[in-house]
Amino acid sequence: MRLEFSLMAQPAPRPDDTRTPDEQKKVHRAETKTRTPVEAKREGPTLDAVKADAQVRTYIRSANAQTGAIGYTEHGERHANTSADGARFILKSLGHEARRCEVAAIAGYLHDIGNVVTRQNHGQTGALLARHILTDLGFDLEEIATIMGAIANHEEQEGGMPVSAVSAAVIIADKSDVHRSRVRNPKTTAFDIHDRVNYAVTASEIKVSRKEKLITLDLTVDTETSPIMEYFEIFLPRMMLSRRAAEFLRCSFALVVNNTRLL
Repeated sequence: MRLEFSLMAQPAPRPDDTRTPDEQKKVHRAETKTRTPVEAKREGPTLDAVKADAQVRTYIRSANAQTGAIGYTEHGERHANTSADGARFILKSLGHEARRCEVAAIAGYLHDIGNVVTRQNHGQTGALLARHILTDLGFDLEEIATIMGAIANHEEQEGGMPVSAVSAAVIIADKSDVHRSRVRNPKTTAFDIHDRVNYAVTASEIKVSRKEKLITLDLTVDTETSPIMEYFEIFLPRMMLSRRAAEFLRCSFALVVNNTRLL
C-alpha cells in the first residue's frame, strides 16, 4: 500500500527538461580524475593505494562471490569502481576540493565491503572493516570517520541517510549503477525482477549542473525486457534516498528514462 501511494504521488511524466549549458556528464563506468597520482599522494593515501591493498582485493572479491551465491547482481570490483568514479565525479562537478573528491571515491569503492561477512547490515559491518584497513594505510582520522559514516549510511534498507557531502555522493553513485552488465544469471528465461530491470538498462549516465544545482540520472531502458513500472516497483526507495542525498548537496534530483522525466 505504501508503494502504491508513493507511485501515485509522483508527477506525471514529461519531456526531459534537465539539459543545461553547464552540464557535466559521466557515462556508466567512465573514470573521472581529480589530481595526477603524484599530486594526490602529497595530500594523503589515494584510491590507488586502497585498491592495491591485499585485504581490500580479497574482501571485495569474496563479497562478490557471496552475494552471487544468494542471487544478487554483481557487487564486485566493477561495481566498486563505478561507484568510486561516480562519487568523485559528482563532488568534482559541484566544485568540491580535490581531496574530498578522492575521499568520496575511496568511500564509494569500499561501500559494499561488508558483504564479505553478510548481506544483512553490510553497511555497518563494512564501516568497521574499513576502519582497520584505512588505519593501516595511514589515513587521517577525520577522513576515516567520514568514510566510515558514508559506508554505514549508503543502504536505504538499513536506514541509511546522507550524513556528509561524501556520504551523499556515495549514495547517488551507488544507486545510479543500474545496468545490464551487473546481471550474472546467464538464462534470461530465469530472470527475477531484479535481473530483468538491470538487464533492461542499456545505458546509464549521471549528469550534474552546478549552475542549476541539478543532479540527473539518465537511463535508457529496453521496455520489452522490463516495463518502467517494474523499475519503480523495486527501486523507488533508492530514488527517494538519492533525492535526499542530492538535497544534502543543495541540489535537486531528476530521473530521466528514455528522454522522459519521471522525477
